[in-house]
Amino acid sequence: MPVERLLPNREAEELLKLTAELARDELKPLAAEYEEAERFPREQFRLLGKSGLLGLPYAERWGGGEVPYEVYLQVLEEIAAAWMSVGVGLSVHTMSCFALAHHGTDEQRDRWLPGMLEGQLLGAYALSEPHAGSDAAALSTRARLDGDHYVVNGTKAWITHGGQADFYTTMVRTGDGPTGAISCLLIDGATPGMAAAPPERKMGLTGSTTAQMIFSDAAVPAGRLIGGEGAGLRIALSSLDSGRLGIAACAVGLAQAALDEAVAYAKGRTQFGRPIIEFQGLEFLLADMAAAVDSARATYLDAARRRDRGLPFGRQASVAKLIATDAAMKVTTDAVQVLGGAGYTRDFPVERYMREAKVPQIFEGTNQIQRMVIARALKKS
Repeated sequence: MPVERLLPNREAEELLKLTAELARDELKPLAAEYEEAERFPREQFRLLGKSGLLGLPYAERWGGGEVPYEVYLQVLEEIAAAWMSVGVGLSVHTMSCFALAHHGTDEQRDRWLPGMLEGQLLGAYALSEPHAGSDAAALSTRARLDGDHYVVNGTKAWITHGGQADFYTTMVRTGDGPTGAISCLLIDGATPGMAAAPPERKMGLTGSTTAQMIFSDAAVPAGRLIGGEGAGLRIALSSLDSGRLGIAACAVGLAQAALDEAVAYAKGRTQFGRPIIEFQGLEFLLADMAAAVDSARATYLDAARRRDRGLPFGRQASVAKLIATDAAMKVTTDAVQVLGGAGYTRDFPVERYMREAKVPQIFEGTNQIQRMVIARALKKS
């Protein structure tokens, strides 16, 4: 069923209409096939680029759409509802552009940002490492300045689009101090000395390639340093605030898709002479699912509107990510229950939705980390 949205203007309404049509006609029909085959949807990302959807929240000067974040996130929700792997990929790509768009020089932005925003290039965000996940400041991938190049050595882990991306926004250690020694490099995907390990074998989002990236004396031009040496952790954390909103929107899209499947099935499935949606046990279950979806959507929109107004939104982003991803896990699980035995089969998409709902509770900062962020903000208030 179409989501009733309160959008800020007619242009946003037209954008959401275009997105819904593209998602329905070009993405949803392919999702099950690609996920089953673990096939990366590169052409679909090119289609998003041609449709102007890969750079929505960024400036028109460099090829972006310059739309409010609350509008971009609702576009993202529509895409994730049709195909979660593509929605998550769009969110990651948008986050990968953040460092250059917000912390690069005009010369750097003029040179690289148009290709990143107009769909020619696909991005990845390389922060985590095998021994530095939630503790991002513990990263050990090192970049040593040698003349006009940084020589990079180390391993990045859990990289969405690893081995598929055209550029990697990569956090590296450039000094011996703690957090101040972390810097951000925009690394070309064809850089010699950089290679992807075999993709991870995942329970869900199997169309989205996730892999370690291994750097062995990879030479990166010094001009690809973003924001100056020592600015990397600050850039990474600000990127994550916005990225968490993207994941929240994707989780809401996934939950909405599961709710729609459950309602449609409950209307069509008859037991004891009437549709099962008329039984109170199912009515209450579906009502709780709908309330969870609506509540989760409200949290990410609240945070996005604060961001659009230039207000602090870090705590609200953590609340949105926590609420939306926990809701997606519960709603997709309940959708399987509504469908009963049919929900446990691959004849219906809800079993895939349930598998896909788990990882949003983990990436962009686990939900335990989100609770720590929220609690720390409360202590400072």
